[in-house]
Parts: sequence; structure tokens; C-alpha cells
Amino acid sequence: MMRHPILMLCTLILAGCGQKTEDKPLQYSAAPPAAAETVYRFAVHPLHNPEKLTQVYQPLIDHLNRQLQGARLELEASRDYQAYEVKFRARAPAFLLPNPWQTLQAQKVGYQVIAMAGDAEDFKGVFIVRKDSGIKQPADLKGKVVSYPSPTALAAAIMPQYYLHAQGVNVTRDIENIYVGSQESSIMNAYIGKSAAAATWPPPWRLFQRDHPAEAAQLQLIWETPPLMNNSVMARDDVPEAVRETIRQALLDLAQTPQGQAILTGMETARFHAANDASYERVRDYIARFEKEVRPVEQP
Repeated sequence: MMRHPILMLCTLILAGCGQKTEDKPLQYSAAPPAAAETVYRFAVHPLHNPEKLTQVYQPLIDHLNRQLQGARLELEASRDYQAYEVKFRARAPAFLLPNPWQTLQAQKVGYQVIAMAGDAEDFKGVFIVRKDSGIKQPADLKGKVVSYPSPTALAAAIMPQYYLHAQGVNVTRDIENIYVGSQESSIMNAYIGKSAAAATWPPPWRLFQRDHPAEAAQLQLIWETPPLMNNSVMARDDVPEAVRETIRQALLDLAQTPQGQAILTGMETARFHAANDASYERVRDYIARFEKEVRPVEQP
């Protein structure tokens, strides 16, 4: 007997949070390559589960590889935010696409900002509820569950919690916060009724509406936070300048061609902007206020 398609969808998306990318099989050759390539890992923070993230970001990696000579990028996904943060704190990937809070943490271990991914105006938290939830104002969430991808997700947890705090909701006492591993899972928790509201941010919500229109039709965006800086692109400080500059320029030029625009559309990203470490100082100030008034970003 076939399972109900919506139940299958929920199972796949919720289970996706814990999926690990498969190891690629080793390839052997009778002779060494004529010119050995240097492989650089490009790690994108868990905007989606690993399978979805690969689908969305592999076209970007393929495009960047066409610009490089004697070097190659490989996309690296992570099962959750915590696994991703372990990787960059160990300086394992050469390139990162982290959220702004992770950007500040990566600066501490020698990564440097080379671009910003997307418009700053698009980096904001949004709350998604079922249309039949009865939720009308933030106070209606008291005593209920709110889902988020991770406690360190800036747009999808920190900014929404600061919004609730400003609206008179004590986020450590008035509501139950659950951290479910990915943006899709946060949304799906609201869809199936495990949470009264889901916190996420615009690109995953747009992708959900595009990929799952029937389910999205039963949901609505009810509140949004003011915007902040968008995600960064970072290079480890030992990456050769020529490689770093090639990647930086290719990202900044992406919106100028139809092929590049198609890649950006697939990522729900308008364009890449010039940025450096100093661009994220306003995020540092925001985090300081949040930790003083609401909670520590990293949970014990």
C-alpha cells in the first residue's frame, strides 16, 4: 500500500537534517596526472539539508571551477550548524559561506571576508505559522513551541528571538524553543503542528514555496524582523592570493551574465557584493546587545 504523499514529504524533510553526505569513492590511476590540481573545500553552512544544499550550490561550485587554473573547489555540506562550526574552528575548509555570527567566529581562527552573499535587505528573520493556527500577535505564542534551525542561526533564531523579546515575550521562559537542524525542518515542524510557529529567513521560505506549493499554501508569513548584514564568503588566510582573488571576482561578476543569473536564482540570492571583515562590525554590536538582553548565543 502506498504511503500518503504528504507523510512521505514530512518524513524525508525532517529526516534530512541528520543525513550525512556520502564519501566519494577513491579513484586510482596508473600514472600521476600531468599537472596536479590543488583541491580547496568550500563549506556552506546548513541553509538546507545536505542533499538539498548540494543541489542548490553545486552549480556555483562548477562555475567557479571553470574560472580556476591548477586548482579546484569541492563543495562540503554539514549535517547541522554545530558540525559546520566544528569544521571551521579546526580550519578545515579553505573557503566558507557562513552566517554573520559564524563570520565573527571564523575571523578568530584566520578566515577573512572576501564578499557578501545576497542583499543585506534580504537578511531578516521571518515567522511562519499555519493559516488555521489562530496566532495573531507575538503574545499568542506564550506557552507554545517555536522551531528554529539552530541556536546560532542568526536570521532564523537570534533575530527572531530578539524580535519576540522586543515585543514583550521572554524567550527563555514564555515559550518552548526547539532547534531542529535545518531551515526546511523548522518550516515543516509548523506545517505538521509540532510547533506553533517556525523561524526561518526569506531564501528558504521562497524555496519551500517553490518546491512544495501545496504545503506552503496552508502556511503564511506572519512577522518579519528588521534586516542586518547578509551571509559572507570567507577565505582561509593561507589560500594563495591569486586563488582568493579569482574566486572573489567571479562571485562579484556572477550577476552580469545569463548563466550567472540562473545560478543566483537557484540559490535564491540576488547577487554577491564586495565586503571585508570591517563590514561585519555592526553584527558584532548586534550580538553584544542580544547576549546582554536575551541569552548567550551558544547554548551550554
